[in-house]
Amino acid sequence: MAVVFERPKTLIKKPFTYCPGCHHGLAQRIIAEVIDELGIENKTIGVGPVGCSVYIYQFLDTDFVMGAHGRAPAIATGIKRTQPDKIVFSYQGDGDIAAIGTAEILHAANRGELISSFFINNAVFGMTGGQMAPTTILKQKTTTSPKGREPKSHGFPLQLCEVLSACQGSAYLSRVALTNPKLINQAKRSIKKALLTQIEGRGFSLVEILSPCPTNWGMSPQEAVDWLEKEMIPYYPLGEIAVKEGILHA
Repeated sequence: MAVVFERPKTLIKKPFTYCPGCHHGLAQRIIAEVIDELGIENKTIGVGPVGCSVYIYQFLDTDFVMGAHGRAPAIATGIKRTQPDKIVFSYQGDGDIAAIGTAEILHAANRGELISSFFINNAVFGMTGGQMAPTTILKQKTTTSPKGREPKSHGFPLQLCEVLSACQGSAYLSRVALTNPKLINQAKRSIKKALLTQIEGRGFSLVEILSPCPTNWGMSPQEAVDWLEKEMIPYYPLGEIAVKEGILHA
């Protein structure tokens, strides 16, 4: 009998510990699949910071370094510059990459660092109780915006891909979601393109992955998926935000 589907070799065989309905598990499985397909499992180094994303080291069978909150791009930069033959990626949440780590990711992109970042955007600070994040959309209720985010007091949601697209070193930027099989396949293609951008020496790459957070949104897993599709995607449109040559290190 032909094998048509199996667990990725890079995905460690253990139960995921994320909340029911969270898409961290889906995202990490796809990253593992891409690593397997590219045959880079023995030379890949991941960097995980503070937040729900930190647990990725438990599930991917590659080398990992844990960093301080928001500092994953700086750590990834140091690893890549000292070990240029390695494939280096950061795996970060929105509270990490778009709040305390904004300067880190902006300047890494502007320098065209040969690293890839996978950015899980669930529009709240997930690990610490569902507070408003830079990516919380307008009118969205959180524990620190109980009446909903409004621009006069809180400013506007940060569209990180669009911000980074102004950086000349950003060679590949994409925004994806994992709410149905078609979008999952598109997300996998984007993740592969991001790593190939690094392998080809074309510059910085980032994939933003819209993800539900049923626990902190106060919804069932299905309600959270429906809300993401109805409310988040219109503000964070899916697709390739930037595809360019970058600064061509190779």
